[in-house]
Amino acid sequence: MVHIKRYLNINLPEKQSCFLWGARKTGKSTYLKKRFPKGLYIDLLQADIYQKYFKNPERLREELKTKLNVSVVIIDEVQKVPLLLDEVHSLIESLGIKFILCGSSVRRLKSTGANLLGGRAWKYLFQPLCYPELKNLNWNKIFNNGLIPSHYLEKDRISKFLAAYLYDYILPEVQYEANLRKRESFARFLDVMGISNGEMINYSNIARECGIDAKTVRTYFEILEDMYLGYQLHPYRSKAKRQTITEISKFYFFDIGLVNYLKNYEHKAMLGSEAGKSLEHYVFLELIAYKNLSEKEEKIFYWRTKEGYEVDFLFQDKAFEVKLSSNINKNHLKGLLEFRKNHDFSLHVICLEPHKRITTINQREITIWPIQDFLDALWDNNIWL
Repeated sequence: MVHIKRYLNINLPEKQSCFLWGARKTGKSTYLKKRFPKGLYIDLLQADIYQKYFKNPERLREELKTKLNVSVVIIDEVQKVPLLLDEVHSLIESLGIKFILCGSSVRRLKSTGANLLGGRAWKYLFQPLCYPELKNLNWNKIFNNGLIPSHYLEKDRISKFLAAYLYDYILPEVQYEANLRKRESFARFLDVMGISNGEMINYSNIARECGIDAKTVRTYFEILEDMYLGYQLHPYRSKAKRQTITEISKFYFFDIGLVNYLKNYEHKAMLGSEAGKSLEHYVFLELIAYKNLSEKEEKIFYWRTKEGYEVDFLFQDKAFEVKLSSNINKNHLKGLLEFRKNHDFSLHVICLEPHKRITTINQREITIWPIQDFLDALWDNNIWL
């Protein structure tokens, strides 16, 4: 069995607890069992365990008072029994036990007003595989299988695994989270979002295609974010003279393989618009993973004007454009050059050229990054030098 060492390192001081959030099947449970092999593991996905604590959450306190040698307690899918968090709070205060609270949706806790421990627990995010965990750019696997660990490692029948994830996990979970009587409208929403991934969100158009109202569409987006299944990318609110589109966000799913399955797209070569969209999606997910795993506070934005000039990503005073090209020329740089007229950002293109270089156009330096060089520099923190 292939073992992939995960990049995240949860290293908690004495008596410090944490939440570990992330979508299902990203590897949270496997990671925690390896990272804390002597911890007491409570899995609320098991029906009997769930029923025990759901009916009597105080059982946790009563049991742990007898386990004096237990210093770390892992509760998996903690959102299923929100009242357990009151017991956890009490045990942190009275016994000094370290808790690792693992979950795949914060929505249930927020909606019930659950005790989120008031700063007594740090927050970590667990995501699908990222570049430093693989160090290998197998585009067929990345684009077709996606980066959920078990999917990425699958050698065949990947479409069955992707379908099961979408329709046997996401659909029932969303139905529960949104109190839906029927799943059909959300299933249509998923199909539309496969096509709309990475595009500016038009709630009215999506609602019309799905046969629902715009308010319901907004709720679906909120649920996907609360379940760590996607991210909204907000536009950069510029003070420059040129009027920018500031009210429309984009949305990216947390996994490329799921999106390409929804689009019925199979990647075979780094050619065409769909491969270009997948490369842009991949770079965004790497930036998100780097931001979260490196605990960077700065947000990621995109920029677009009403005239159609656009920059894919803005992060830490750097502007990034992703191009599926092995020969970058001035035509690829219009958005970056327009943006730089009023913003003091360094300019970068991430592409398929074989060698890194710096070009100067209109007295503006632009760094041309081969995709792997960019990823090496990003994760080594050299891109910010």
